[in-house]
Amino acid sequence: MMDFEERLEIDDFESEVMERIYSKPLLIKRVNTTSQIAIVGANVCPVESLDYEVPENELVNEDWRSRRTVQIFQYILLKWAFALIIGLSTGLVGIFNNIAVENIAGFKLLLTTDLMLKHKYYKAFAAYAGCNLGLATSAAALCALIAPAAAGSGIPEVKAYLNGVDAYSILAPSTLFVKIFGSIFGVAAGFVVGKEGPMVHTGSCIASLIGQGGSRKYHLTWRWLRYFKNDRDRRDLITCGAAAGVAAAFRAPVGGVLFALEEAASWWRSALLWRTFFTTAVVAIVLRGFIQLCSTGTCGLFGQGGLIMYDISAAKVVYSTPDILAVILLGVIGGILGSLYNYLVDKVLRTYSIINERGAAVKILLVIMISLLTSICSYGLPWLATCIPCPADASTSCPNTDVSGNYKSFQCPPGHYNDLASLFLNTNDDAIRNLLSTNTVKEFHISSLFIFFVAVYCLGIITYGIAIPSGLFIPVILAGSCYGRLVGRLFEPISKLDVGLFSLLGAASFLGGTMRMTVSLCVILLELTNDLLMLPLVMLVLLISKTMGDMFNKGVYDQIVKLKGLPYMEAHPEPYMKHLIARDVVTGPLITFSGVEKVGNILHALKNTGHNGFPVIDEPPFSDAPELCGLVLRSKLLVLLKGKAFSKDRVLAGNEVLRKISELDFAKAGSGKGLKLEDLDIQEEEWDMYVDLHPIANTSPYTVVETMSLAKAAVLFRELGLRHMCVVPKSQGRPPIVGILTRHDFQPEHILGLYPHI
Repeated sequence: MMDFEERLEIDDFESEVMERIYSKPLLIKRVNTTSQIAIVGANVCPVESLDYEVPENELVNEDWRSRRTVQIFQYILLKWAFALIIGLSTGLVGIFNNIAVENIAGFKLLLTTDLMLKHKYYKAFAAYAGCNLGLATSAAALCALIAPAAAGSGIPEVKAYLNGVDAYSILAPSTLFVKIFGSIFGVAAGFVVGKEGPMVHTGSCIASLIGQGGSRKYHLTWRWLRYFKNDRDRRDLITCGAAAGVAAAFRAPVGGVLFALEEAASWWRSALLWRTFFTTAVVAIVLRGFIQLCSTGTCGLFGQGGLIMYDISAAKVVYSTPDILAVILLGVIGGILGSLYNYLVDKVLRTYSIINERGAAVKILLVIMISLLTSICSYGLPWLATCIPCPADASTSCPNTDVSGNYKSFQCPPGHYNDLASLFLNTNDDAIRNLLSTNTVKEFHISSLFIFFVAVYCLGIITYGIAIPSGLFIPVILAGSCYGRLVGRLFEPISKLDVGLFSLLGAASFLGGTMRMTVSLCVILLELTNDLLMLPLVMLVLLISKTMGDMFNKGVYDQIVKLKGLPYMEAHPEPYMKHLIARDVVTGPLITFSGVEKVGNILHALKNTGHNGFPVIDEPPFSDAPELCGLVLRSKLLVLLKGKAFSKDRVLAGNEVLRKISELDFAKAGSGKGLKLEDLDIQEEEWDMYVDLHPIANTSPYTVVETMSLAKAAVLFRELGLRHMCVVPKSQGRPPIVGILTRHDFQPEHILGLYPHI
C-alpha cells in the first residue's frame, strides 16, 4: 500500500486537475486532452453512476437474515402498489395536460377566428401572436429560472438514467413541476413541439418521487419503505414511469411497454415486464374513464379531440404492386429526411448550447424570437394559399368556425376554405388528424402540402433545444404525415391506397428515420390509428427507413445523449475495443484502504479525491499476504464515519460496527439529500483512531483479469449494470488489484485520448 503522505501529494494534484476539468462547459463536448486523462483516469466528466449492484457484506447479510415473511410480503405488495400509484398519477397528469392545452389553445384560436370573420386581420394577428408570446415567455421563464433540466424532451435523460447515469436534477420535484406546466404553455403557444416526450419524462419523475421511500426528516416514512431506498428498485419504478408516460401520451398501453423495452431501458427481466404492463393498463383505464366523462362536454373545449387517437379504420385497405413500390419509396425518403433531420438538430443544439450559456435572460429572449417566427409563419403562410370551394359531400360544416376541423375559412369568401389555414391554425394534434383523414383526396392542394411540410420540418428543427419542454414525436409525425399525403397525391393515378393511409405510412417512415425504433413505433402507430390491416405496410416502411437512416448517423436520442456529455454505455462496444485489453485503459493513481484503516487516512482521501469506490486490501496480520478484501463506496464510508464506530487499536471490530449502525442508515437518500463530507463532525483526537471496513465493504465485487479484451469487459459492465469493475493481475506475486474500471473508462473520448491513432 502507498505511503499516505505520498498518496496525499498525488491526490492534491489530481484534485486540482479535476477542478479545472469540471469547470469546463459540459453541453458541447467533454474535455479530452491526453495529459488530463492520463492523470484523472475515469473522471472524464463529473456525472456519476448509479449503484445497481446488490452488495454482499456482513451488514446486508444480517439485514436479510432478520427479515420475516410478513416483511417480504410487504415488499412484494408495495412494488405493485407503487406501480398502481404511478399509473394513476401519470394518467391524471396526462388528462390534465390535454384538457389544459385544448382549452388554452382553443381560446386563442377562437379569438383569432372571431376577429378574422370580422375582417380585422391585423388585430387577429396581434391577438394570435400576443397569446403565443405570453404562453411561450411563461414556459421559458419556468425552465430558465426554476428547472433548466426540464427543457427539451427528457427522453435522452431518462434513457441515460436507466443506463446507470446519475445526471443532476433530471428527476427532481422542481423538474416535474416545470415539465408539466412548461409543456402545457409551450404546446398551447403554437410551437412545433409535442407533449409526448415530456410525458415520458413526467412519468419518470413521478416514479422517482414515489420511489424516494418517504422522508425521515418530516417523519413521512415507515421502516419497510427502506427496501426501496436503493438505485435498483428505483430503476424499475422509473422504467414503469417511462412506459406509463408513453401510454398516457398516445393512449397506447402496449406501445408504452415496448417503448420502455426497446428504447428506454438498458436492463430487462420478466418480472419487470409484468409490472410495466400493469402500470400502462392502469393508465389506459384512467384515460378511458376521463374521455367518456369529457365527451359529455364537462371539460370545456376538450371533447373528442386532444388525446391523440386518429381512427382511420373506415378506410379500405387494398394495395397492389404500385402501392408496394410507393411504400418502399416512402421508406427510403423517410430514412434520408430523418437522418438529415437528426444532423440539423445536432447542429442547432450545439449552437443553442453556446447561446444558452449566457444566462436565463438570453434563453428567454431566444424563445421569444422563435415564438414570433412561428406565429408569423402560422398566420402569414396561409395567405399564399388559394381558396378552395367546399366539397358538396362534406361530412362536417364547411367552412367551420369552431376551434378544430378540416375546413378553415380564414380570408376566404362564404362557401370556400383555406387548406393551409386548416393545418396551421390548429393544434398540432388536430393538424395531424386532418392530414390522416380518409376519403378526402382533394382536400389539400399539393402546393399547400409542400409549403406546410417545409415549414414544419424547419420549425421543428429550430424549436427543439430552446428553453421549453418540447417533444420530438409530434413534429416528426406532423412532417411525416404531410409528405406521406404528398406522395399519396402524386401516386394517386396508379394507387389503390387512400391518401390518409399514405399519410400514416409517411409518419411511420419519418419516425423510423429519426428515432430508429421499429417494434414499439409499429405498435404505437397501430394503437393510435386503430387499423390492424396496415400492419404489414407499417412494418415494411419502418424497417426500410431505419436501415436507410443507420447508413448516415445515429438515432436522434442517441445523438442528444452524446451531445449532453452523458457517459452512456452502448449495447455494442466499438470495434477498436477488441484490440485493447482491460489493463490498457486503467489509469492511476489507485487509492486503496486497508481492511482496518486509520480515520485520518480515510478523511484525507475523501477530501482530496472525487473517487466513489475504493478497493479494500487485507494485509498482515489480518491475512497471510496482501489480498483484495472487497470494494467500499464513498457514501458508505461517510455513514460509517458519522456513526463513529472507532477503536484505538488496529483490530477487527465488526461486531461493534453492527451494533452502532444498521442497514437502514445506508439507505439512499432522495435527490441531493445524501450525506456530505462537510456534515461529519470528527474531532482531532479521532483522526488517529481506526475503523473496521469489513462490515460495509462489498466482499464479492465483480472482477476481470487484466488481459480480458476491453470489448468483452464493456459488454459485461453494461449487462450487469455495474458502477465499478475491479481489474486483477493475471500472475501471482503482484499487488492484488491493478485498477478500477468505471463507465468513463469505456467512453471513446477517454480511450482515444490515451490512444489517438487507434
